[in-house]
Amino acid sequence: MKLPRQVRMVEVGPRDGLQNEAQIVPAATKIALIEQLADAGHTMIEAGSFVSPKWIPQMADTAEVLAGLKRKPGVIYSVLVPNMKGFAAALAAGVEEIAIFAAASESFSQRNINCSIAESLERFAPVAEAARRHGLRLRGYISCVVDCPYDGPVAPASVAGVAAGLLTMGCYEISLGDTIGTGTPGRVQAMIERVAEAVPRERLAVHFHDTYGQALANILASLERGIAAVDSSVAGLGGCPYAKGASGNVASEDVLYLLNGLGIRTGVDLGRLAAAGRFISEALGREPASKVARALAAKAA
Repeated sequence: MKLPRQVRMVEVGPRDGLQNEAQIVPAATKIALIEQLADAGHTMIEAGSFVSPKWIPQMADTAEVLAGLKRKPGVIYSVLVPNMKGFAAALAAGVEEIAIFAAASESFSQRNINCSIAESLERFAPVAEAARRHGLRLRGYISCVVDCPYDGPVAPASVAGVAAGLLTMGCYEISLGDTIGTGTPGRVQAMIERVAEAVPRERLAVHFHDTYGQALANILASLERGIAAVDSSVAGLGGCPYAKGASGNVASEDVLYLLNGLGIRTGVDLGRLAAAGRFISEALGREPASKVARALAAKAA
């Protein structure tokens, strides 16, 4: 299968990245980061989530962030919502897209959102219906598509079943997440092939963590199987809460360098993206996790 000529990069740093950081980043800094990412050419940015501040205090200011943003035409600023209360907040904030999340592992679903996989899909049904009624785009996430930190290997058929449920619910795209970053190219391709029997490839995206240094290899393996949407996090923001001390989301700068090298169009400018990564890394008081960002900084010096 030929590689796609164009790939849509979905920037998850402001949400999935920052929610896993130990420190709480001020709203003004988040706004500046999101605006820099949009200026770099990103057309899809996760701006935050409307979840209980008790559980994820880092996202408590999502409404403030959305209100303060200078929204750029052509850019979709999405938010994660777990229930109808979150949906109401998202609607009031004027978002165009919301995301819901399920897991392919029963144990992970129980420990993460305190319900079974089937129950989680039932919980999201009214959210999906409300999104349809109000004309909001709906994206779905699936965690643990390769391995679960509690159950071990996850059967590709289980991933396909959850993906089919999210598709039926109205998700225009379903992001397949290697939550603990243990996937390898062969296993990833086998999983994608099984999921593609239930969901068209053009409706699938991938979301890799780099715990074992396999994220870029897994992304290339996914491109080889017809996937043309990739989630990534600027500066590699976000840890991996299920593998202590491990790295988390694959860095957007590293993904873009890979795609540029393959001649794949993204519309994202590497220099501006790296600058956004340096900005948020300085705010967090550390170096970017991105190897490409570090190499560019060393070259400039």
